[in-house]
Amino acid sequence: MVGMNVKTLDGNSVAIADEDLEALSGGLRGEICVAGDDGYDEARTIWNAMVDKRPGMIVRCAGAADVALAVKFAGEKNLLVAVRSGGHNIAGNAVCDDGLMIDLSRMTSVRVDPRGKTARVEPGATLGDVDKETQAHGLAVPVGINTTTGIAGLTLGGGFGWTTRKFGMTIDCLLSVDIVTADGAMLRASETENPDLFWAVRGGGGNFGIVTSFEFQAHPLGPEVLSGLIVHPLDDAPALLKEYRRIADAAPDELTCWVVMRKAPPLPFLPEEWHGKEVLVFAVCWCGEMAEGEKAVAELRALGNPIADVVSPHPFTGWQGAFDPLLTPGARNYWKSHDFTELSDGAIADILDGVWSLPSPECEVFIAHVGGQMSRIPADATAYPVRSSHFIMNVHTRWREASEDAACIKWTRDLFDATAQHATGSVYINFMPDDDGGRVAEAYGANHARLTQVKAKYDPGNLFRLNQNIVPA
Repeated sequence: MVGMNVKTLDGNSVAIADEDLEALSGGLRGEICVAGDDGYDEARTIWNAMVDKRPGMIVRCAGAADVALAVKFAGEKNLLVAVRSGGHNIAGNAVCDDGLMIDLSRMTSVRVDPRGKTARVEPGATLGDVDKETQAHGLAVPVGINTTTGIAGLTLGGGFGWTTRKFGMTIDCLLSVDIVTADGAMLRASETENPDLFWAVRGGGGNFGIVTSFEFQAHPLGPEVLSGLIVHPLDDAPALLKEYRRIADAAPDELTCWVVMRKAPPLPFLPEEWHGKEVLVFAVCWCGEMAEGEKAVAELRALGNPIADVVSPHPFTGWQGAFDPLLTPGARNYWKSHDFTELSDGAIADILDGVWSLPSPECEVFIAHVGGQMSRIPADATAYPVRSSHFIMNVHTRWREASEDAACIKWTRDLFDATAQHATGSVYINFMPDDDGGRVAEAYGANHARLTQVKAKYDPGNLFRLNQNIVPA
């Protein structure tokens, strides 16, 4: 192994001597790789194809001891550090140019205790890994809606999806974490051990250390849920959305319905003449008894004149992956997001104005229906503060060619700006692109000051800065 130059936190670089590399390599169960090595391009390639960075060196960790060794090495050399788990983060913070990348993607163990209804999950696991193992025991942890998302980034930012209204956010089911802090210490954080750190990691992102194991409370669910899509012409959206908000506001916790507006993909259940045309989709999931669910979704299914209605019992793991074909790696992606306490007539009008001018066939605007159990947690109980019943809009812009970057990004920002007047001003950090760092204080609201203090205690030098960064107090 040949010595190299690696970027430092101050923007300079430091020469890493051969003997230092050999000492680090000799202490690892995993491996070090650099440009030209097998595994280098695999490790640095992440979900968002807009991000194409080349770390100076990558430590591919096999376990917590490797993580601690890599963090100590970075601290001693003052290296710029990026941390990769699932690599799905829209901002691309999992990878950096010329610095040290700590790669957790091989740490994928999921161990379920069916008697205690808990799951112990390593940070490289995906949501699909978690769902498969928990559903084998008729259990579920509330996670997101794309199975290739990494559990670590999702959880550290908050985590919500189809079961959040019933069971709470992902962080609301987090019992403990094992975490390596900036000094290389291996700590455990829970309600009783390092509780300030445990509070901060529940929504505060990767600012406070590298989590090497998550312990979750799981809940009985499945193996089937009443779920599926109801597809309407976008022309009918103004009336449909006004009825939708009424139904959503009164919905029981077991019922979740998201709205997706986009050009129809060539789904087998859609008439061919609708492929490529603008549609509004109600995506429905009921987390309760099937017979009760049929009654609960009847009002939604009776709205308008749908093009297709494929709501029926489905395996929960299948429903969790229903949107995977629309979210595959390799495309260019840019997001902007708002929180709404309500879907006002003005908000509906401004959203639809934007949807009618989608710049690419893969672009979409979705409105997540949250609240329920999530909203019963006090705003200061976790770092994630936005607990009131609300809707979360994500402008998900997706395209293939770099030549389309300017037009697609402009469309996203224009729609974001047009709808800002209806929004709360808060934002979910997992939906923030790399140019949204100025919104960090908005994301955390009244919790931000406390987070800066916890950051100063556990990472005073801001080693973990490639994230939606909380600057130490």
